[in-house]
Amino acid sequence: MELEIKKEIEALQKMYSDDPRQKTFNALILGESGSGKSFLLRTCRKPVHIDSFDPGGTKGLQEYINKGEIIVDSRYEGENPMKPEMFELWMKEMEKREKMGYFNHIGTYCLDSATTWSESIMNWVLKKAHLSGTAPRFTHDYVPQKVQIRNWLRELLDLPCDFILTGHLEGDKDEVSGRMTYRFMTTGKGVTTIPLLFDEIYVLDPKDSSKGVDYRILTQSTGTYVARSRLAKEGLLDKYEKCDIKEILKKAKLPHEDKPLFKF
Repeated sequence: MELEIKKEIEALQKMYSDDPRQKTFNALILGESGSGKSFLLRTCRKPVHIDSFDPGGTKGLQEYINKGEIIVDSRYEGENPMKPEMFELWMKEMEKREKMGYFNHIGTYCLDSATTWSESIMNWVLKKAHLSGTAPRFTHDYVPQKVQIRNWLRELLDLPCDFILTGHLEGDKDEVSGRMTYRFMTTGKGVTTIPLLFDEIYVLDPKDSSKGVDYRILTQSTGTYVARSRLAKEGLLDKYEKCDIKEILKKAKLPHEDKPLFKF
């Protein structure tokens, strides 16, 4: 019996050691407009692939795009709610890329952003119901939207590369104290269920200083923002980290090397 137990433990340890998900980094990165979410992506493991649903969201990355360090698919920025097609196009592209092993050659995959991607999913749901351009029906349309969001995020978290989902913040004012708190902006209970899927939840919290704006990453919750880090709980990260994902990976003793860039 003792020998069987030992073999079972050894098998589980090997399974864990061989699990590629234990060697990749995933994060939900939140921030207000202009906080530097898209610009932060230049510090990730390269090559970085960005599927951009935010119109103009990657314009500040042109230098890195020209060098081949960042690859941007911006086709999804032009969604027309009256004739929605972007989510369906994105699904087809993702399925094609996964079949060809594309993500084995990518350092970091980023979906930018959760807000506009979710809107595109809702547009697709409404289109299937022949209701394009109309307001969503609570019981009929939000459930299939949430199912698609959850299922696809689980798929993306299993990619053989790092995964970053960017998102916006939504403020809530306490009527008694007047204090503002900010959480992940998404549909319904997704505000709590979606963050649970991620190892890291960071908030970009820039601070004015005498030298200008100090861009920084908040890794732990404050009274204003909700953030969380499994790495910080192990004492590997500080409450505030500089805006450099590869530096965070180094501190956390996770793989931080770039993969070979594509040559043309």
